[in-house]
Amino acid sequence: MKRSRSLNYPRRVPKRYCRSAPGVFGATSARGARDAREQPAGPTRNYQRPDPNFPGCGAAAVRTQLPRRPREDAEGLLGRRTAPGTSPRPAFKVRPRAREAARRRPGPPGGLEMALPDSVTTCLSQPVHYAICKLGFEKKDAYDINNILSGDGKVCWQAVTEHVCYLESDQSMDYINSIRSLGPVCESVNLYFKSLTKEQFVIQYASWFHWTNCTEVFLEVFDVLQDTQATEVALGLMKLTSCLERALGDVSASMRSLSQVYLLKGNDCPFLLRDLLASEQLADVFGQAVMNVLRVFIGSPHGLNLRNVLWHGFASPQEIPAKYCAMLLFLTAGLGQLLQTYLLQTRGVLVHRPYVIFMSLEELDAFPDLNNEILSIAEELVKLSSFVLKMMLPFWIAALRAFKQSRYADSVILLLPQLEVGLRLLFTTTNKCPNRLLTAESSALYTTFDEMLRKHLDNEEVNQLPVVLEEPAMDFLWDFLNHQEGPRIRDRLSHGEINLETFPREVANQIVGFAITILCRFSDGDMFSLKEHMVIKSLRNCASCYQSRFHPISRLKKQVLECMRSIHLWPELPTVPEEQGQKIKGLEGNAEADSLISMIPEIVSQLQHYMPQNCCSSNDPINSVLTERLLVELCGTRVCTLYSPRPVLEVVVVLRQISAQCHQVSQQVIAGAGLRYTQWVNKTLRSRQRHNYRRMLNSIKFLSPVLRLILLLITLELVSVHSVCKKNPFDYQQYLKFLKSVLQYTENLVTYTSPEKNKWDETVELTKKTLIKIRKISDRKLMLMHLAT
Repeated sequence: MKRSRSLNYPRRVPKRYCRSAPGVFGATSARGARDAREQPAGPTRNYQRPDPNFPGCGAAAVRTQLPRRPREDAEGLLGRRTAPGTSPRPAFKVRPRAREAARRRPGPPGGLEMALPDSVTTCLSQPVHYAICKLGFEKKDAYDINNILSGDGKVCWQAVTEHVCYLESDQSMDYINSIRSLGPVCESVNLYFKSLTKEQFVIQYASWFHWTNCTEVFLEVFDVLQDTQATEVALGLMKLTSCLERALGDVSASMRSLSQVYLLKGNDCPFLLRDLLASEQLADVFGQAVMNVLRVFIGSPHGLNLRNVLWHGFASPQEIPAKYCAMLLFLTAGLGQLLQTYLLQTRGVLVHRPYVIFMSLEELDAFPDLNNEILSIAEELVKLSSFVLKMMLPFWIAALRAFKQSRYADSVILLLPQLEVGLRLLFTTTNKCPNRLLTAESSALYTTFDEMLRKHLDNEEVNQLPVVLEEPAMDFLWDFLNHQEGPRIRDRLSHGEINLETFPREVANQIVGFAITILCRFSDGDMFSLKEHMVIKSLRNCASCYQSRFHPISRLKKQVLECMRSIHLWPELPTVPEEQGQKIKGLEGNAEADSLISMIPEIVSQLQHYMPQNCCSSNDPINSVLTERLLVELCGTRVCTLYSPRPVLEVVVVLRQISAQCHQVSQQVIAGAGLRYTQWVNKTLRSRQRHNYRRMLNSIKFLSPVLRLILLLITLELVSVHSVCKKNPFDYQQYLKFLKSVLQYTENLVTYTSPEKNKWDETVELTKKTLIKIRKISDRKLMLMHLAT
C-alpha cells in the first residue's frame, strides 16, 4: 500500500531555555530544553502494534522494529521539520522581480505595509485545511453510538481502536484513512452528547474526569457543545487539550516514579506532547492502541494536530469542527475508566504534580489596571486595526469580553494565539515572505513566536520584525513568553501547568494591555481620536518605556539591590554593649581587620571615575560611596538585553553567582549574630563559643565594606558589560579567570561563615588576598568599565 501523505506540525523548545516543573511528589524535576538539530534516519526503535485481543491495559502488546524518524528541529509548540531523507530547505524564497515590486508598492506612514486583513481568508494551508475541515466528513454513513458505548456508559475501546488504520508496508499509522474512518464516530459522539442533559452527563461521566484534577473544565466543555458557538468550542478545545496533556503527564510521572528501571536511566516526563503519547508508561497503562487513537487528534504532526493548530492561531473559529471537541471529551472519560482499572489491578496511586504559582506579581506590573472604558475603546480598535485578521475577530471580541467577566485564564488563552497570528502577519510583511502566513507542509517551516522573536531568519538574514516592533515591545514579549525566569505564560498555559480557576488578574492585565498598544500601533490615521484618548496614551507610554525584567541582566540588578539591602541591616544587629563587651576577651580590637578596611578607600578612589559625580566623596569613601543609593542609580542605567552576545551572558552568569554568594554570606551573618547574642544574653555560651562570638564581631567590621565594594564592582561591570565583546580571546579568558577568582572567594566566605564552620579568622587572610587582586586588576585597567570609556 502506498504511504499516505503526511501532515506535519512539529514544535521546538529553545535551546537556551530549560523548563522546570515540580516533581510528582513535590520535588523539582528539570524538564530540559531539547537540542534543536536534524538527525538522519538511523537506529531502529521499538514500536508497539495494537493487540488484536485488546486487553485494555497494553499488557500483551507485540513489539516490532521500525526505522527511527528524524528528530524535529523546531521551537515551541510548533516548529520546523524536514521530511525523511531530505535536507532542510530555505525558509522562504522571494523572486527578485517580486521583491522589487514589493519595494515600489506604496505603504502607510513609516514605510510598513501590512497585508489587508480582509484579503486573508484562512491561515491553514490546503492540505491542513482539507484534513481538518473535510477529511472527517467524507464518509456520510451514520454510526451507531451503541457500538462504542456499553450499557453502563463505559467506552468500548476495542470498537474505537478498530477505526485506526495502519499501512501494510511497515504497520505504521495511516493518519489520512484513520481521520476519514473516525469522522462518523466523532459525529455520533457529538450527537449523543447533545441528547444528554447536564444532569445526565454529570451523573454518568463526571467521576471519570477526576483523574485530570480539573473536572470543572471538562464539564464546561460539555456546556459549550450544547450551544456550539464556534469561538467557545475552540476555547474549550484549547483548555481541554492542555488539561489532558497535564493529566497524561501526571500518569506518566507517577508510573516513572514507581519504576526503578526509569529511575536508574534518569528519564524524565517527556516535554513534548507527541513524545508523551509515545511513552512506554502510557502504553502500559492505557494500551498502545488507545494512544494511537489520541495521536490521530492531538500530538502527532501527521494527524489533525488540533491542539497545536489552535494554540498557534492558525485556525479560525469556523474551521474547528465541534465533533472533534466532543470526541476528545469522550476519549478523556474513557481514559479515566481505563486508568481506574489499571490502578485497581496494580494497587498504584496517581499523584498530581502541583501547579505553577506566580510569585512576586508586582514584578509583572507594566500597565495600569484596565477598566471598562479602556476595554470599550479596545473593542473599537479591534474592529479597525490592520493587526487583526477579519476571520479572527470573534476571538479578539471574546477575549476582551472574558476579561470584563473576570474570566482571566480564558481571556489570555484566547488572546495569545491572536497575538501570534497578528505578529505572524507583521513578520511575513516585514520580511517579505507572505507564503509563511499559512501552516506549513511537512518539509517546510512553521512561523511561530519562537522564530519571530529571533534575531536571524533560518537563511541567516536579519529578522526585520524586531526593527519594526522596537526594543521595548520585544523585551515585553521575551519577558512574558521566553525568558526562563519569566512567567512563560503561553508555555505554561498550553501545557496545563497553571490552575485555570485561580489565574491571576495581574497577569491577564499585562497581556491585554500590551495587546491594546499593539492594536494602536498598527492602525490607520482614521483612528487618531481613539489612539489619542488619554487612557490609551497612558498605556502607550507604559509600553514605550518598558525594560526587560526577566533577562539575566535584569535579574542581576535585582540580586545586587537585594544583597545591598541585606548588608545594610548589619548595623541594626543586636550586639554586646561596649562596657560588657570588654568582658569578652579579644573584642577590644583587631589590627588585621583595620588594615583590610584601610585598603578599601584606595580601591574606591580608583573606581570613582566611573561613577556618577554626585556620589563621590573624598572625606568618607566607604560610607558615602558604598551605599544603596549609588547602586540604585547605577542599576537604573539602561543596559541592552535584546540578543545579548554569548560573552556577555557568560560574564553575567559569573556576576550573578558572585552576587548570590554575597547574599548568602549576609544572611548567615545576620542569623549567626542574632543567635549568638541571644545565647550571650541567656549566658549559655561556653568559653570556646564566646571566643568565636568575638571573632565574628571583629569580622563583621571589615566584611560589610568588602561585600559592598564587591557589589559596587559587579554593578559597574554590569553597566559596561557589552564592552566585553571588545576583548580579544586571550584577554577575555583572563578576565573570566579574575571573575571566577572573586567567585571562589565568595564561595569560601559562605563556607567559613556557615554555622557548621565558623572559621572567622580564616576570612581575614582570604579577604586580604582578594583585595590585593582587585587592586591589581584595577591598576592595570583590565575591567570592562575601563574599556567602555
